[in-house]
Amino acid sequence: MDLIDHFRRQFAYDEWANREVLSVLKTTTKDTTRSLQLLAHIVSAERLWLERILGQPQSLPVWPEFGLSQCEGQISEVAASWCEFLATLRTADLGQQIRYKNSKGELWTSTVQVILSHVVLHSAYHRGQIATQMRGAGETPAYTDFIHAVRRNLIE
Repeated sequence: MDLIDHFRRQFAYDEWANREVLSVLKTTTKDTTRSLQLLAHIVSAERLWLERILGQPQSLPVWPEFGLSQCEGQISEVAASWCEFLATLRTADLGQQIRYKNSKGELWTSTVQVILSHVVLHSAYHRGQIATQMRGAGETPAYTDFIHAVRRNLIE
């Protein structure tokens, strides 16, 4: 598996994991306000990073106020956009330097490869926070371990 295929698999996992979290949030009986805020942040940040790579203006706030249906729509849209981007990505593109301003207005430069890794890890970090929130409320969180998805052939 080359590096591009690795990232395609990581983003397929990311979409699956976001959908798993959404599915559990739809069925929980406890207050999911904070978990929903975190999921909305995940999909918004995923869109923001792709917009940065593509040199497009930021289209959503970093912490949007989405309901479950909006999160569901964003998960689909963002995953499709990443899939489209990754389908055209070449190994040489991974080293491309992307200049952007962060949410504090600071100017930074990162490679595409670093950004791709960050997107997947950032999302996993916040899904872990969602799991902690849900456990604290007495709910069972989504089981989103990467190895689980691979063992069950839930991602290619």
